[in-house]
Amino acid sequence: MAEIINMPRLSDTMEEGVVAKWLKKVGDTVKEGDILAEIETDKATMEFESFYSGTLLYIGLKEGETAPVDTLLAIIGEKGEDISALIGGGAPAPAPAKEAAPAAPAAAAPAAAPAAMPAGVQIVTMPRLSDTMTEGTVASWLKKEGDAVKEGDILAEIETDKATMEFESFYAGTLLYIGIKQGESAPIDSLLAIIGPAGTDVNAVLAAAKGGAPASAPASTTTEAPKATEAPTNTVASATDARVFASPLAKKIAQDKGIDLSQVKGTGENGRIVRKDVEGFTPSAKPATSAPAEKTSAPVAYVPVGEEVTEEVKNSQMRKTIAKRLSESKFTAPHYYLTIEVDMDNAMESRIQINNLPDTKVSFNDMVVKACAMALRKHPQVNTSWKGDTTVYNKHVHIGVAVAIEDGLVVPVLKFADNLSLSQIGVLVKDLAGKARNKKLTPAEMDGSTFTVSNLGMFGVEQFTSIINQPNSAILSVGAIIEKPVVKNGQIVVGHTMKLCLACDHRTIDGATGAQFLQTLKAYIENPVTMLA
Repeated sequence: MAEIINMPRLSDTMEEGVVAKWLKKVGDTVKEGDILAEIETDKATMEFESFYSGTLLYIGLKEGETAPVDTLLAIIGEKGEDISALIGGGAPAPAPAKEAAPAAPAAAAPAAAPAAMPAGVQIVTMPRLSDTMTEGTVASWLKKEGDAVKEGDILAEIETDKATMEFESFYAGTLLYIGIKQGESAPIDSLLAIIGPAGTDVNAVLAAAKGGAPASAPASTTTEAPKATEAPTNTVASATDARVFASPLAKKIAQDKGIDLSQVKGTGENGRIVRKDVEGFTPSAKPATSAPAEKTSAPVAYVPVGEEVTEEVKNSQMRKTIAKRLSESKFTAPHYYLTIEVDMDNAMESRIQINNLPDTKVSFNDMVVKACAMALRKHPQVNTSWKGDTTVYNKHVHIGVAVAIEDGLVVPVLKFADNLSLSQIGVLVKDLAGKARNKKLTPAEMDGSTFTVSNLGMFGVEQFTSIINQPNSAILSVGAIIEKPVVKNGQIVVGHTMKLCLACDHRTIDGATGAQFLQTLKAYIENPVTMLA
């Protein structure tokens, strides 16, 4: 009996999937456990295996096509089995017409539109590179129209709401068309590029592509050639820009400062211009000003002179997402704040002893993260999420560590932090923070936190409050270690203290619960040996 296979839900946030590649074709024998296809989800490209054995009778989605979860993907059954009843009524109806073309000549009319797509041509759409991404910005194209593209080549750098990520090609051929120019933004699944055999008629491809873009797109292709002959001066300038190999950030800084990138020497990989090259660039000649001559004539009264200058900078996807999510958190979750002061003298001595061990380097932040993980075990109410009608109690402890980068704030996640040692936490935090600053974090490394730690102590901030990183119920703000007079055993002595502020969602955490959590946290930090037991 034939088995229907639908588009699977391969991640908790997946709403639709893209068939990146079919590893079986119609008529092939399929065994249970065989890989049918590679499916591109909102988080990664994953192999999809068959749960059935038989013959692959029908493929409902072609390579490169996108469809919602539970859409008909394929049918597996016995060779020669009639599956017309299973296919009928759906969008994939043209496929059986292909297999039984002699018997159904009338089906040639509806199949005429898809048949206009030239063979070997692949439509590349704006990918969903994070779970919260709704649109993307093309930071830079690493290939241009007419370039040969191999499977695995980096096509472009896409700026998402969380990071700027490299986007690689799943297909081989020639880059025939670029649908979204550098610096432009577009929703996910918008036409990004077309890859296919060299010499393919792009107009025909655009006409056959879904989404209604064909009308505007051919106009841009037809006007490209005349532009080159119309304005030679402009052409020279754009050609110069095209040859400059620079990072998106370097280009942005150069634009803001009015620096010609062709005059800047790159120190990055393969001569690529990076941020420090632009920031350290000094123009060869400085224009003379006539201002001093004017000022010498009338020294009687001081009149402030200058030019009021403002600049509007387009918000990045990351900045817009930060604004949206934190606004939602602040105005939907009833925040309250609890502050406690921790004696750090014992912690400082313990850290020195721990770091004297070979190949061991532990920071105060690592000690705070470990203490939080252990305290969450004792106070499960703090390790929760509000879901309206229900409260989700997380039995696992995943701690997010806020990391500041140039474009905003990202929160990489330490999975199962309560099971990690202090040295393991130190290694993982350093690795994830480095990836964050280099924009190499994957969506999986930023998902799933149950509690968040934000530390501004390294900037000298003594005390601050944070906005809860939903769906977490709490976030801990960590201040700097301050040397100050303290009372110990009735005597005023010089001591070291650190202030911790816990922001709680009152819907899930009552004041007494939050206070008890802080007391436990304080006990762990003031006596680090208890965390090693």
